[in-house]
Amino acid sequence: MSDTISPLAPKKQPRMPAIDGLRIATAEAGIKYKGRTDLLAMVFDEGTTVAGVFTRSQCPSAPVDFCRQNLPGGSARVLVVNSGNANAFTGKKGRETTALTAEAAAKAVGCSTNEVFLASTGVIGEPLPAEKFSHLLEGMAKAAEPALWSEAGKAIMTTDTYPKYATAKVDFGGAEVTLNGIAKGAGMIAPDMATMLSFIATDAPIDARVLQDLLSKGVGKTFNAVTVDSDTSTSDTLMLFATGAAAKRGAKRVTDVKDPILVPFRRALNKMLKNLALQVVRDGEGARKQVEITVTGAKSARSAKRIALSIANSPLVKTAVAGEDANWGRVVMAVGKAGEPADRDLLAIWFGDIRVAVEGERDPDYSEADTSTYMKRDEIVIRVDIGLGRGKATVWTCDLTKEYVAINGDYRS
Repeated sequence: MSDTISPLAPKKQPRMPAIDGLRIATAEAGIKYKGRTDLLAMVFDEGTTVAGVFTRSQCPSAPVDFCRQNLPGGSARVLVVNSGNANAFTGKKGRETTALTAEAAAKAVGCSTNEVFLASTGVIGEPLPAEKFSHLLEGMAKAAEPALWSEAGKAIMTTDTYPKYATAKVDFGGAEVTLNGIAKGAGMIAPDMATMLSFIATDAPIDARVLQDLLSKGVGKTFNAVTVDSDTSTSDTLMLFATGAAAKRGAKRVTDVKDPILVPFRRALNKMLKNLALQVVRDGEGARKQVEITVTGAKSARSAKRIALSIANSPLVKTAVAGEDANWGRVVMAVGKAGEPADRDLLAIWFGDIRVAVEGERDPDYSEADTSTYMKRDEIVIRVDIGLGRGKATVWTCDLTKEYVAINGDYRS
């Protein structure tokens, strides 16, 4: 957690309403940080369904393994999240910690360990002793209150400079339901599911299978389209919980992914996923600028996304943006190295509305002065047309500044 807030932080945070069927508690366990909360418990009423997507890293954390094991059950009663230690690459000790934490959490809320979900974020490779915090869970479960969403957002932060929140109300077949989301993430962010920790909850009555379909389809153009530094975390976890409490107010239970009731809900969920994903990008470690990269005219949508990510992940492109240098030659370089079909003589590149290159060379009307002025903005849009097909994709990233090096050069010290 940084002392200085990112200049790209939201000007104001939304007021997060309570969600029926869910209570929240936070605590100071002193896992790494002193004088701040670092432990979160969310307690769900019986009947809460759950969906999740996780890192594609081949070195996943112990909590990711634990969640994957419980997810097919589709039922959740408690979520426990700690910050400061990722419980990743911790071997047998890591598995023992998840088992002990799950037992303590299950006992605290009176459920089975199959209905417990865990997430940890922070340093990789450091053992996380369960006794540091598992004894707090019973008291937290008793003290949990519905309205503590703002506290929940703060407890899961690591190098974040601000907590990330989103909320929405949506029509659900004539009954109003609420969606709330929190996220953490600032570094080790790359689009490979799910780029950090994020937890979303709703009171809509939706079966677990349908919930999973909504979440899995929603991540492609949101969390899987953001990158801060091309590094996929070991701990990436994105979960969606549905308490079903709105059924008491007449909301119909949804058991079919094609149910038309879901149309506004899906739209609201996807908008929330994008909102939270962009808040993560805007809090990229040391970030001063948000960069949107759109690739059109590629052979396929998949090809377009690979080219867009090649540009977004290029340290040379990102440092040029940080230095407000309209160095479009670096964009050409990133297109060329992406390993996707491209034709040098068909390429066109725009910075904002300014076309800087066309048909494989500098635009005859190119103005260095105009483009340099554009680069001073805190939101930069780069567009590349490949000229080969109809594939298109958009990804988001941030610039790469000296602060990123400073933050990550002494993360553990």
